[in-house]
Amino acid sequence: MLFEFLATELVSHVYFSCSSVTDVLALSATCRRFRDIYASSQKLAILEEAAEAQFGPLKDLTQLLTHNASQPAHIIRSVPFSIALLKQIVHAGRTAEKWCEIYPFKKWKYNYERRRLLTSDERYRLRRAIYRLWLYSRAFHNRDHPRELRASKLVIQKRAGLLHNWSTLELAEIADVHNVLREVVHSNICPSNGTIARKFKKRYPDHEHSLLFNIHLNYPPPSQTPPAYNPFTAQYHATANTLSSHFHSTQTFSTRYASSKFSLHPNHEVGAEGWGDDIPHYYVVEDMLKLDPEQIMFLKENAPLKGMVEGYVRGLGDWFENNGETWVQTLEWVLDERGEDVAEFMGAVAEGEVGVAV
Repeated sequence: MLFEFLATELVSHVYFSCSSVTDVLALSATCRRFRDIYASSQKLAILEEAAEAQFGPLKDLTQLLTHNASQPAHIIRSVPFSIALLKQIVHAGRTAEKWCEIYPFKKWKYNYERRRLLTSDERYRLRRAIYRLWLYSRAFHNRDHPRELRASKLVIQKRAGLLHNWSTLELAEIADVHNVLREVVHSNICPSNGTIARKFKKRYPDHEHSLLFNIHLNYPPPSQTPPAYNPFTAQYHATANTLSSHFHSTQTFSTRYASSKFSLHPNHEVGAEGWGDDIPHYYVVEDMLKLDPEQIMFLKENAPLKGMVEGYVRGLGDWFENNGETWVQTLEWVLDERGEDVAEFMGAVAEGEVGVAV
C-alpha cells in the first residue's frame, strides 16, 4: 500500500510522532491529502506535540514568554497554545538548542577526554535550565532592580520565591548551566588581560609586539568601533533590508580592520581587547552575567571586538554597570533556607555529581 493511501488515523499518528516542527511542515507539504489532514482541527495539537519534542519543556518556556511585570515571576501561568505563541517558542527554543551545542565544549573544557554529545534527556534538562535562568534574568536583572535594593531582605525573598518553585536537583541543573554561561562570558565575550596575552602568544609565538592593556577602568571611554546591532530594541522590528544593510556595514568594518580580537592591524591594538586583570575582570564578568542567555549568545556570535560589546552594554542604560548578577546570591539564600550545605552543593556541581550531565 502506498503511503498516501494510509488511513487518516494512521497519518495523524505519524504527525503526532514527528520530533520537530520542521518535520511536521515538511510532511504537510508532501501532497494535498496530507496538507488537508494537517490543516484539520488537530493542527494546533500536532504543532504543540512537535514543539514539545523539539524545544520542550513548553511549560517552562511558556512561563518565560508570558512573563511581565504585572504579576510575580513565581506565579505559574496557564496559556492556551496558538500560532503566535509557537513563533515565540521557535525563536527562544533555537537559542536554547545553541546552548545545547556549546555545553559539552565548556562543561568539559579542561577534562576534554570526558567530552561527549548530550543525550536527549540531558538536552531536555539543559533547555529547561536555560528557560528558568532566562526567566530569572528577565524578572530581576533590569532597571527596576538597582544595586541599592539587591541586598534588601524583601527583594531577596521575592527572588527566592521563584527558585522555591524548583527542587534542589533542578537548582543544580541551573547552577551547572550558569557556570557554562560564565565561562562563555569569561573566555569569549570579555576575556581578561591575561587571557588575551596568553592566546596572543600562542597564536603568534615569534611576534615581538608588546600588548598595551588598559588596567585602570572596567569600562574604558567609548570606542570608535561601531556598536554591534542590538536585536532587543525597537530597531529589531525594522525591515529586512535595513537589517541586512546594518549587518553588512558592521561586518565590513570587522573584516577590514579587525575580524577578531587578535588581528594584527595598525588601527587595532590587541591589548585593548582585554577587560582588565583579575579583580577588575571579575566584576566585569559579574556585570555581564545579568544578560540573559539570548543576549549572551548574540554577543558571542556577533560582537568579536570589545568596542562592540561596550556599545551594546551602554545601550542598556546606566543601571547595568557596576551592578552584578544576583543569581548566585539568591541560590545560596534558598539553599540555606532548605538546610543545604552551600559549599558542598557548589562542589558537587563543579565535580559533575549533580547538574545537567552527571
